[in-house]
Amino acid sequence: MLDCDAFKNKVFLAPMAGITDKPMRKIVFEVTKGKVSFVSEMVAVNALSFKNAKTYRIADTRDEPYDVIVQLMGSDPLLFADAAKLVTDLGASGIDINMGCPVRKVLAAGGGACLMKDEKRAGQIIESTRTATPLPVSVKFRKGWDNEHINAVQFAKMCENAGATHIAVHGRTKAQGYSGIADWDIIRQVKENVKIPVIGNGDVTTPQNAKKMLDATNTDAVMIGRASLGDPWLLEDVADYLSGHTSNKKNKNVYEVLKRHMDYLVDYYGQKIALGLSRKYICWYSKNFFEAKKFRETYMKITNFDDAMNLIDDYFKDKGENA
Repeated sequence: MLDCDAFKNKVFLAPMAGITDKPMRKIVFEVTKGKVSFVSEMVAVNALSFKNAKTYRIADTRDEPYDVIVQLMGSDPLLFADAAKLVTDLGASGIDINMGCPVRKVLAAGGGACLMKDEKRAGQIIESTRTATPLPVSVKFRKGWDNEHINAVQFAKMCENAGATHIAVHGRTKAQGYSGIADWDIIRQVKENVKIPVIGNGDVTTPQNAKKMLDATNTDAVMIGRASLGDPWLLEDVADYLSGHTSNKKNKNVYEVLKRHMDYLVDYYGQKIALGLSRKYICWYSKNFFEAKKFRETYMKITNFDDAMNLIDDYFKDKGENA
């Protein structure tokens, strides 16, 4: 069993497909000064079995100077075992199994939240993964499939019995997706019914909110996803608040961090792909800035990387901290 004290941090950056890639992790690590733990974007075990080069690259964390838990997604226990061995060799500090994703493409392959409807297969996947690696193995899942099928507590017990070292619970059902209000009470119920550490996920948007979740659920850590997009400083604020410290807001410079993020995107993907990916980051980093809508509309039309960087300079350079 992974003891609660084994958690290096009380704050986790949630795994988000197409977002929590290496450039994003690097930025968050620098901004938060190592106060946040990482779970990678989803890695499909099927793609690894087909020796997909892009998927291999996503799973490879050997050159990152911080721990990265690699999240695996799929539905075949044997492929999970093979994938677990591979990502162990590729530098993962732990393995997380995705049993909560509500995206149609993932569900169609029998993965993600579908596994909450098949506890036998879910248990086999956990056992197969644990047998294949010495690393900690966690499971991330949801409240249930829908309001008529809420089984988070029962599912959590199964995860524990199958050998999961810790779990992360998102307080929404698959049917909710990311809408509505996260149910913290179901997270509390899960925590009360298992002995392994539990991470709470859903609607943690401020440091005070994070403390309220911990107090309400007695969980061992919080996981933050969408609220941190364009605001990696939130993660440090939460970590500091939970440890009784105050963040140094003077270090919050959107322009400086965005420029570095762009550099990391180019280093990892090349200019062409980086430009396309940057459009979503631009939207997130510019939120709350004056005339952000006009800026975003202009940026979306740019097809040349140098023009994009010039526009970023013109818009962000003299703005200092996010308004």
